[in-house]
Amino acid sequence: MKYALINPNWTFTGSIYFGCREPHLPLEYGYAKALLEQQGHEVLIVDGQLYNLSPEDIRNQVAAFKPDFTVVTTAPSYLFWRCAPPELRVPQETVLDLRNIGGTMVAVGPHGSTTPKATLKKLGVDVVVLGECEEFLPKLTENWENVSSICYWDGDKPRLQGSPHTSDMTALPALHWQAETIQRHHHHHHRFEAAPTGAGAEMETSRGCPYHCSFCAKDNFRNSYRKRPLAVILEELDGLIAQGVEYVYFIDEIFLPNRSLLEALVERPVKFGIQTRIDLWTRSLLELLGRAGCVSIEAGVESISEQGRQLLDKNCKLSTEALSELLIHAKKHVPFVQANLLEGKVDDPEAIAAWRQHLQQFGVWANKPVPLFPYPGSPDYTKKWGFPDEEAWERANAYYLDVYAEFSDIQDEQPLPLSQLELSAPTK
Repeated sequence: MKYALINPNWTFTGSIYFGCREPHLPLEYGYAKALLEQQGHEVLIVDGQLYNLSPEDIRNQVAAFKPDFTVVTTAPSYLFWRCAPPELRVPQETVLDLRNIGGTMVAVGPHGSTTPKATLKKLGVDVVVLGECEEFLPKLTENWENVSSICYWDGDKPRLQGSPHTSDMTALPALHWQAETIQRHHHHHHRFEAAPTGAGAEMETSRGCPYHCSFCAKDNFRNSYRKRPLAVILEELDGLIAQGVEYVYFIDEIFLPNRSLLEALVERPVKFGIQTRIDLWTRSLLELLGRAGCVSIEAGVESISEQGRQLLDKNCKLSTEALSELLIHAKKHVPFVQANLLEGKVDDPEAIAAWRQHLQQFGVWANKPVPLFPYPGSPDYTKKWGFPDEEAWERANAYYLDVYAEFSDIQDEQPLPLSQLELSAPTK
């Protein structure tokens, strides 16, 4: 069988999306391609964003390949499955362009994992995969009645089977990208201490998170914490270094202290960035993190008060003072350290400003509190409205637009309701 894996050329006009707009390696497609090829299938990855392809360019590549299955993702990359654009405009347009030449149309991504029936209807695809997709795509050649973790059409009605799939991280191979792909990857995600002189890349050393913060949309995908084998991580990393990669961003939901990995990184000529919780690190491990080549830390603090962190279910056992001391100590060994804050409407604005100013005196950056979007699939959404239904994304987007007068720093325009962003006509 032939599989075309499509990452659209994303646009975000009118969206509340606050993730990075730059292209990132489509890790889910990299794994899927390797696993599909192991089973004898032929695979084409079409990365519209990295190669800046027009809809016609994408269509021409797919038409020439003549796939049996065409897969379209609803988030720019695995890095942003937890904060994907709420609207499905870009995937809708992509499916519409490819439906008559793409064979069986498949959707993967966070939307189908959380609201599968709505995603099936909006996109007009033949089937939606629930959860992590890389191990799952080969199963689509089987009789769908015997396959779990999918939503597909049974006549004119959506048929939902099973719950979101969780991948076995020990079964996923080391990724090896084409040289041209790496050469085009100029972006160094969340790197600020130096200008790039070589290629950048993304990897994951683990997937999922053992914590259940109220704002994190991971209930239906990338939830359970799993580590990749060290040997596989190093094989992939060494391959990237050999291709000229000088900086890697580890997309792990939470980069936990891993002494064996850090000691292996000390020996390799590569810089890297992470997202983590500063309360999980000791001073000595932060020093090792710096020696290993870490140049960028995003540390989720979320609130400057213990009350605020409790309301967000952070399960943080350290005081704000202790968190501040660790952040300041980290800055002595890592060039850029950021403390992320969320707008929980609990902390005093003057106290936030004073805390941010205090950290900045030591070179630690703390952002202005970012408005909380109640992503479907997060505990925050469920507390407000219950389990996500087919109007979940519309409801969350409308709430966000109603509650917040100001948005994130990178949003230059007023976000719009989903009804103005998505295709209104049925696409199937």
